[in-house]
Amino acid sequence: MNELLHLAADPAAWAALVTLIVMEVVLGIDNLVFISILSNKLPAEHRQRVRRIGISLALIMRLVLLSTIAFIVGLTAPVFDLGLTGPLQHGEPTFETAFSWRDLILIAGGLFLIWKATKEIHHNVDPNVGEAAPDVKTAAISNIGGAIFQIILLDLVFSIDSILTAVGMTDHLPVMIVAVIVAVTVMLLAADPLGNFINDNPTVVMLALGFLLMIGAVLIAEGFGVHVPKGYIYAAMAFSAGVEALNMLSRKRAAKKKE
Repeated sequence: MNELLHLAADPAAWAALVTLIVMEVVLGIDNLVFISILSNKLPAEHRQRVRRIGISLALIMRLVLLSTIAFIVGLTAPVFDLGLTGPLQHGEPTFETAFSWRDLILIAGGLFLIWKATKEIHHNVDPNVGEAAPDVKTAAISNIGGAIFQIILLDLVFSIDSILTAVGMTDHLPVMIVAVIVAVTVMLLAADPLGNFINDNPTVVMLALGFLLMIGAVLIAEGFGVHVPKGYIYAAMAFSAGVEALNMLSRKRAAKKKE
């Protein structure tokens, strides 16, 4: 209790909390986009429930990982080294050859995101492919258990990245816990509006899938030790979203003129 009172009176702790909440919300956008796209493939009556389950699992997973911070930090220790040397740049290799469990998880998560986004893009571009065998494919898409399982896999990847970010910004566990709870609450409030908006605007679906491709590529790059500043990624996403907003406005005005 004394520690909590000390933190509450510490301006540095409040500054760390606000900064961490913003970072966690921004990092949660990736997770939220994936959950929205996946839930929109389900029957309408199940979408909200699956979104809430997915985000609740993200919160539980983050809190569990926070309770094992020593283990999470240990995931950054190298487990094997390929012993290769990448192309030198100013005397330093441009990529790492020693891989930790965190690196492997990020690479696996990135590959999964690229595979999932590519599959969904192909389905949207040519929806008639595979209609001869609808039972298997429709069951795979409509199965709630399968959707939740995929959400859990990506929750794990994003949760580890989120917690390692929190550990790097503050040493106070209560600050991390409050930031995670606030960020996931924001995700929960934004899930249905974002999911419905993506579902109601087919062109936004392709844009969101493009975001997932980019996020997957960034996760793989991070796994190989190539750091991509998050500001560049989210600036590109914001620019693309702005262009799409202008396209939507243009289409709406053109439709009004025709009427």
